[in-house]
Amino acid sequence: MEPARDISRLIEIMAALRAPVTGCPWDLDQDFATIAPYTVEEAYEVADAIERDDAIDLKEELGDLLLQVVYHARLAEERGLFSFEDVVETITRKMIRRHPHVFGDAVARSAGSAKGQWERIKAEEKAERRKARENAATTRLSGAVETADAAEAGARHLDGVPSALPALTLALKIQAKAAVVGFDWDRPEPILAKIEEEIGELAEAVAGADPDATEAEMGDLLFSVVNLARYHRVDPEKALRRCVRKFRDRFGFIEDGLAADGRTLEGASLDEMEALWVAAKMRGGGGGTAG
Repeated sequence: MEPARDISRLIEIMAALRAPVTGCPWDLDQDFATIAPYTVEEAYEVADAIERDDAIDLKEELGDLLLQVVYHARLAEERGLFSFEDVVETITRKMIRRHPHVFGDAVARSAGSAKGQWERIKAEEKAERRKARENAATTRLSGAVETADAAEAGARHLDGVPSALPALTLALKIQAKAAVVGFDWDRPEPILAKIEEEIGELAEAVAGADPDATEAEMGDLLFSVVNLARYHRVDPEKALRRCVRKFRDRFGFIEDGLAADGRTLEGASLDEMEALWVAAKMRGGGGGTAG
């Protein structure tokens, strides 16, 4: 089999990998749950290539991410749920519907993106998904039967936020959605007070040598910090990544400085590494430590 620029070749390759007897043993052993972590990882690697401004890596990582889409679609097709073509049809229909000012008739195009149109379109899509659930034998990837009534019963205000998001992003989106209905702080002072309260409770949990309570209080503290970031319009995920990049750069400076003297990280004392850390801060124009 030869490589090609046509998506159908990638679909053929995935079908061959999943073919009973002749396929790849590892690929045959996978399911939606085992592949999902790779899907998330590939999405992050795409973002990383963009952040590094590397077009060569971006091309490769986009291919890896596309493979994940084909993989999940193949798993679904094997179970009679849907095919890759169904995935393509679903997203093209969504894009066309959500942009009537681009793809609609002359009247729709001249009207532009009308106020309230987005909400109306999403409501229509939700109604269609409900109808599809009613007509489907099952909506569970595991094959377990779920009735439409059961699926709709859990449709609460925060359910639309995907739980698989990175924790900081998940907290941000959950808080923002709660804020839409008025569940929010209107000043930063109460948030700061809440952070101080959570730090105190964390200290108590640590002093009590209670691992479970320590984890719970650490989560409460992080959630409160995300709230403060949101109030000040700071993306906590972006802010933490910036901090990590700074830490990585400064730690690399320590390693390079030791290597210049023929030494290693393992052979250096904490005081020596701290001195190089301070030098790294001075070189970078100051700022707080990353750790």
